Amino acid sequence: MTSQARPTTGTEGLRRQNTAVVLRALRQEGPSTRAELAKQTGLAKATISVIVADLEAAGAVTEKGSRPGVRGRPGRPVVLRADRFVSLGLELNVDYVSAVVLDLAGQALFSESRPAGDGALTDLARDAVTAHAGEGQTVVGTTLAVPALVRGDNRTVAWAPNLAIEGDGLAAALGELVPGGVQVSNDANCAAYAESHHGAAVGVAHALYLTGTVGIGAGIVQDGELVRGASGFAGEVGHMPVGDSAALCGCGRRGCWEASVGLHAMLAAVGMPELDTPLLTAEAVASRAADDPAVREGLERVGRDLGLGLAMLSSVLDPGVVVLGGYFVPLGDLVLEPARRTLDERLASAAQVRPELRLSTLGIQAAALGAAEQSLGPVFAGELDLGEPAVRTSDREA
Repeated sequence: MTSQARPTTGTEGLRRQNTAVVLRALRQEGPSTRAELAKQTGLAKATISVIVADLEAAGAVTEKGSRPGVRGRPGRPVVLRADRFVSLGLELNVDYVSAVVLDLAGQALFSESRPAGDGALTDLARDAVTAHAGEGQTVVGTTLAVPALVRGDNRTVAWAPNLAIEGDGLAAALGELVPGGVQVSNDANCAAYAESHHGAAVGVAHALYLTGTVGIGAGIVQDGELVRGASGFAGEVGHMPVGDSAALCGCGRRGCWEASVGLHAMLAAVGMPELDTPLLTAEAVASRAADDPAVREGLERVGRDLGLGLAMLSSVLDPGVVVLGGYFVPLGDLVLEPARRTLDERLASAAQVRPELRLSTLGIQAAALGAAEQSLGPVFAGELDLGEPAVRTSDREA
């Protein structure tokens, strides 16, 4: 059985929207009594009691302990349950695959990355579902993050310069393995969403996230929501004509930004081999840089080209914070300091404020985490009724 989002009009629509308001309050504020929920949401206490009872019956919330309430009467905090409803986020990248399972409270029940290879993604997806979304649990949604342009149907890959995955075949294949079907999203958008909800961009009104893998992509976040553009393709920054005009890019053209600052470009600049994941690779480079001036010089060049592209993006988008993920994290100031200097040199006016450059705090699973968080979106938007949600793993196995 697969749940379908139903129209949110009339009495039923109002009930679902009010339920979503309560769920969002519990997610944002944590365990709360009914009286506290009424204050946080503006809903009547009687309405809160009905909603909480329905959510308890569905297995989405439970009561936990007690604490003093209004006029000394004890209140029993309502808390989101971690053992009933979950979402799955997956990522397929050039050299690794990742999976994250989240509960309703946004806690990761499972987080793992493996080297890419034949069957690696499907094996990881199967393991995540069978081992970490067990008997009695329900997967409310699954999203796959890919380094590609994804069409507005959130399923069809329009262009993937570093992977041969165009079309909807990947979503269809994964849909045979995981409950409830699969949506597909751009990896930078997913990572940006994760940073705005879990990482270095929490509370930031205008943020830009930059991937640091073989490809370079960007996710644009305003007030916690993604900016996707007219066709959903906003953020395809890796192929801006910035950097070494002679450098050959994976897309077949020369002079793309990622051909100067992507993982392979960085390794060419320092003369070192690639390891299993971008993070392991960059950790080895950072270690070598401590004693090797040639490696530091190569990273200086990468940092300058990084700053050149960021100056262009800053002039167009005016982000308050730029979060750098992937291989940039272990290298830190080895690339960020030359990037900052270049930003200062290239911003056209002293009136322009240089965005704060922050390193991701979420590791290699950032995109998978954001994909899982996006999969919870319909629950907190009132588009998915937890009374008859997606697919239990026991239903799938029956």
